[in-house]
Amino acid sequence: MSGRSMKKLLLLFSLPFYYLLLSGGVVADVTINGVRSWTAPERTRLVFDLSGPVKYQLTSSADTSSPTLLLKQSQLKSKIPSFNKHKVIASIVAKPVNKKSVQVTFKLRKAVKIKSFQLDPGGRYGYRLVLDLYAEERGRESKVAKKRSRNSRQQQRATSKADKRNGVKKQQTAHKRAQSPTPATAKKVRGRDIVIAIDAGHGGEDSGARGSEGTYEKDVVLAIANKLKKLLDKEAGIRGVLVRKSDYYIPLRKRMEIARKHHADFFVSIHADAFPDPSARGSSVYVLSNKGASSEAAHWLAKRENQADLVGGVSLDDKDDVLASVLLDLSQAASRQVSHEVAQMTVRNLHKAGKVHFSGVQKAGFAVLKSPDIPSMLVEVAFISNPMEEKKLRDQVHQEKFAQAILGGVRRHFHRAPPPGSWLAMRHKRKIRGRQYVIVPGDTLSEIAQRHQVSLSRLKDFNQLGQNDIRAGQVLKIPAES
Repeated sequence: MSGRSMKKLLLLFSLPFYYLLLSGGVVADVTINGVRSWTAPERTRLVFDLSGPVKYQLTSSADTSSPTLLLKQSQLKSKIPSFNKHKVIASIVAKPVNKKSVQVTFKLRKAVKIKSFQLDPGGRYGYRLVLDLYAEERGRESKVAKKRSRNSRQQQRATSKADKRNGVKKQQTAHKRAQSPTPATAKKVRGRDIVIAIDAGHGGEDSGARGSEGTYEKDVVLAIANKLKKLLDKEAGIRGVLVRKSDYYIPLRKRMEIARKHHADFFVSIHADAFPDPSARGSSVYVLSNKGASSEAAHWLAKRENQADLVGGVSLDDKDDVLASVLLDLSQAASRQVSHEVAQMTVRNLHKAGKVHFSGVQKAGFAVLKSPDIPSMLVEVAFISNPMEEKKLRDQVHQEKFAQAILGGVRRHFHRAPPPGSWLAMRHKRKIRGRQYVIVPGDTLSEIAQRHQVSLSRLKDFNQLGQNDIRAGQVLKIPAES
């Protein structure tokens, strides 16, 4: 038999096998390797880890509190975790159906709206089926409507009674109200707090970098963020707001939206660095660059960090025209100046916490820093890829040192240049009016003299200072301008 005839014969015998594959006669079962969950303020996310893509059917009950998930051509490899103490999920029961599928039944503590989608392999994760559970708002809306109706009736009754009162009494009451300040007025007089938005990087499905001892970036940066908030809240006229309060993921653009919602004066994003070379170590501080990264390492790092906005290759970025035009707006001079000043002071303070990887402020195109109206910086506190620094990141004493370093940079700037309307700004005005200045940490005599437009020698003579040594809290008298 010739070679050509043999090839034809092999092809003839092979065709039925190929047709069998194409018709779906031979289909490998998908393995369910585990189930994970994260709870964010607006949703609970359930993630089914799979060996491959799966066909599934999601069915909700009438009250949407007992949905059922059918995973076709699949088998369960591991046990479903207990959800006894979960706020939304009461239990999850999985059992085989027809020896070819797995049926998952949910018992939920409240009615939910479910969104589902699949993700391809990404990072350290394989194929995934994701269920996002959003709490229904029907009951809440009903309560709000009832409360509004009740308040409206009470207001009508109060208005009716007021109309029957004597006109003179009404005038007297109005006069008294005009004389006595309302609580809102009293608050305005005090001045508002300066708000610092603290963003702990990554979270939930996105664990960030991982150390050789199994330390996750998302966990250590959240611990540092919590410590920084406590320190900020102890400062008069300043308070911290956590962008991420626990272990859940927030898209990068959404983080800035949260900061804007709280009327933040400054945004600091905390991360732990990673590099292929485990000997790399030290802290770095970044601000937004319009023209790209200021170093090869900054370029590499920005590219890696910005990938956090891609979950399994699906971009969660908001690409509407309005946001795109805002992000491309380069007229952020004032915001960039404040960002750079705070970043510079933070770098100096980080020297006290340990080694600094870059002695100056770095610039890179981090997506999380792209806000035209809120000054911001990104702090890589240490290299989690370095075994020694991984230990520091897990140590509470060193976490406190990192938080103190960031606090020092923020505090020094806002004590020197508080935003209008803030309590610190009003306090600053009172000091200038009285020609006195209270020294804050990081101040130098030469800077104080320059700020108040007097010579250094005159300032020293006026306060009878023999040396340049000054201390925080010390009150200096400012001489009249000559």
